[in-house]
Amino acid sequence: MRLHGGLLPRRCVELASLGEAHGFDSLWFAENPLERGTLATLGACALATTRIELGIGVWNPYLRAPAQIAMDASALDELSQGRLALGLGSGLAAPIQKLGIDNSRPLAALKECFATVRALLRGEEVNGTKLSYKTRADLPLLMAARGPQALALAGRIADGLMVSNMCPPGFAKHAASIARPKRLVQYAPCAVGPDRAKAQATMKPVLTGLLKTFWNLAQRVPAARDSLVTHSGIPESVFASGEPDERLIEAFTVTGDADDIRRRLDAYREAGVTDLVLTLVGPDPVHDMAYLLRAART
Repeated sequence: MRLHGGLLPRRCVELASLGEAHGFDSLWFAENPLERGTLATLGACALATTRIELGIGVWNPYLRAPAQIAMDASALDELSQGRLALGLGSGLAAPIQKLGIDNSRPLAALKECFATVRALLRGEEVNGTKLSYKTRADLPLLMAARGPQALALAGRIADGLMVSNMCPPGFAKHAASIARPKRLVQYAPCAVGPDRAKAQATMKPVLTGLLKTFWNLAQRVPAARDSLVTHSGIPESVFASGEPDERLIEAFTVTGDADDIRRRLDAYREAGVTDLVLTLVGPDPVHDMAYLLRAART
């Protein structure tokens, strides 16, 4: 399950506890520039849960220095008693640039970040200094990537790959063929229930917002266009319309009744996704958790 900065921290703690009680394997916390930070919420969730994995998805080396990332991640791992997974990525480029930060060489920044964080977690020195305490040396480091060069880099330096919203299973399969990850974490929005039409109606405004954001990105970033259009098989005109139809709902979300859920889960599984991380967008996420897991286990 995916939690994010649009939720109040106390609500995240409630959902984390409920997610663990319902049997979810992991919780991933998205952090975007100028939204609520994840650090405090992750700490609270670490204390409110005992079993479920807690994932950071993602921190970037522009808003957090690599040494600070190693310090904060290792402290959270201690607090959760070894349940943390750390996702790193270049972050959302435009908001970071608006803060006056030069992010023109994201792959170089990520390569250096991974090297620094991994070395510090192993107790090694970086430029003559090291952490003052012992950490979990094998804390998993995953990388968010989309373009071919980023995917290739993830395959070389990361313990797993993270794929964002608005990437269909076809893209996940393509990404896995390049990065060859041991673990592939995929984000997707989710609206479920026995009334298929109602679930689709719940998803449409959410998908409309995502469509606007990612289609605008696709005008500037060829890899974003490729992930949307090429790997979904949906014509560009559908994306440009800004109106999500059933093809877009099917390609980019987990939406509908129990049969729809099982079909979409199978599609992601066949694409090589090991961890499908869903954002529950309906008005009653507790009901949706139960319905989703019943359908998946049938």
